[in-house]
Amino acid sequence: MATLTARVVPVPIRLGGRHIIERNFLLYRRSWVVFLSGFTEPVFYLLSIGIGVAQLVGDFTLSDGTKIGYAAFVAPAMLASSAMNGAIFDSTYNIFFRMKYAKLYDSMLATPLRPWDIATGEVTWALLRGACYSAMFVLVMLALGLIESWWALLALPASVLIGFAFAGAGMALTTFMRSWQDFEFVQLATIPMFLFSATFYPIETYPTSIRWLVEITPLYQGVHLERALTTGTVSWSLLLNAAYLIAMGATGMYIASRRLGALLLK
Repeated sequence: MATLTARVVPVPIRLGGRHIIERNFLLYRRSWVVFLSGFTEPVFYLLSIGIGVAQLVGDFTLSDGTKIGYAAFVAPAMLASSAMNGAIFDSTYNIFFRMKYAKLYDSMLATPLRPWDIATGEVTWALLRGACYSAMFVLVMLALGLIESWWALLALPASVLIGFAFAGAGMALTTFMRSWQDFEFVQLATIPMFLFSATFYPIETYPTSIRWLVEITPLYQGVHLERALTTGTVSWSLLLNAAYLIAMGATGMYIASRRLGALLLK
């Protein structure tokens, strides 16, 4: 009876994207080692740079005069970067393979599922996966004593917001990809953002002519948001960072659903 009901009830009512989440969960349940591997990279960066280099750098003074260790300065940036990388990987390479080679979405659209259901399902899965990584990373930060404020309770929701922004944008861009070579442009965008979004040193070190360019990048919004929450330097300006990320993710999802419809429903 439940199966019959699922076939009869309209998709918007029964949340069609849920079936994509269930499908991905069943897939990764058999390869949980691959799933957990995405957690190790930011931790290794934190241990090698945030802790090793910290012995040479010393303390950092924040904009409000608060002094923190270099590891505490770098850790929230690693958290934001891991949310970006996890979302980008899930919403680009995986989506491209399922769309171009596995033809998974063609078969899905032969059911009552619509392009919007596919977009919401895939982005939601990317968020759930990223949230698992972020939660474990926050626990590592807590164990290492790198959290300076109770505002850090919002660090996990903030990382989910970062993942939403990059998952939506990544899926939208993937619908324009023609071959695997096009993904070099993804690396060309994400690697400079990782290196220069005030990840390893304060934004104030940049010349004024370059600083504004860094401040409008999406990863900087996430780094600034996470660093403020974990160090307690919270201000109303963080709402602008959050609004930027929400708008980026929502726009990306809309474009992705429209493009999927144009590509697959011919």
